[in-house]
Amino acid sequence: MPQYRISDAAQLLNVSDDTLRRWIDAGRLEASTDESGRRVVDGVQLAQFAQDLAGDPGGPEHTSARNQFRGLVTRVVSDTVMSQVELQCGPFRVVALISTEAVHELGLAPGVVTTARVKATNVVIDN
Repeated sequence: MPQYRISDAAQLLNVSDDTLRRWIDAGRLEASTDESGRRVVDGVQLAQFAQDLAGDPGGPEHTSARNQFRGLVTRVVSDTVMSQVELQCGPFRVVALISTEAVHELGLAPGVVTTARVKATNVVIDN
């Protein structure tokens, strides 16, 4: 069974380490200690908590887009109108085409942490 350190679990939930520690201290989520003495959260419990949190109006964000990928901007290629923004979201590479104006307004550049939200009417998955 996978276990996640506090910092990793917090990142997966898109909250700060301190917020996750407060939730653990308040009994909203259980934590244990690994063989190195670090606090860890069970992966199965974390998955259930993440699902519960998504339906919680007091959760970290309010949006109808349920597919969110937090990551680090690794590349931005721009022309005068459009830009290609590449993110590394854990093991996944996410590429988005957005206006160059939006890139400037959001301050997107390599090294910036941001969130890609995906809401689509059609999703095609191939094997």
